[in-house]
Amino acid sequence: MTRYFTEDHEWIEVDGQTATVGITDYAQSQLGDIVFVEVPAEGTSVAKGNEAAVVESVKAASDVYSPVTGVVIEGNPALEDDPALVNSAPEGDGWFFKLTITQPNELDALMDAEKYKAFCDSL
Repeated sequence: MTRYFTEDHEWIEVDGQTATVGITDYAQSQLGDIVFVEVPAEGTSVAKGNEAAVVESVKAASDVYSPVTGVVIEGNPALEDDPALVNSAPEGDGWFFKLTITQPNELDALMDAEKYKAFCDSL
C-alpha cells in the first residue's frame, strides 16, 4: 500500500483501486481535542478537493477534503461513538472513510511522506 498526503493535511492510503482517507497527525494536533466527526455515507460520490467529511474540535470545525475523486464504500463507524480516535490514532484507527478511486491519475499530484514532512516543516 502507498500513502500520499495533501496540503490540506489529509492522508490517503491506496491499495489497488481502493483507498482509505483520514487527517494527519499534524492536522489533529492543530485542531485539539476532537469532539465530533461526520463521515460521508456509503455510495456518496466525492470529487478531488471537495469537502467529504466534517471534524469538530473544542477549538473549531473543519472540513475534510477528498484527496481524489471516487465513490465512498465505507465511513468509519467507530468515530460516531469515539471521535477522539482521531486524536489518538489519526493515521490508523481514526480514519474517516474508504473509497473506490475513479480517477487514479489524480494521485500524481499528491505528496509522498518525505515531501509532506518538508511541507509541514515550512509552515
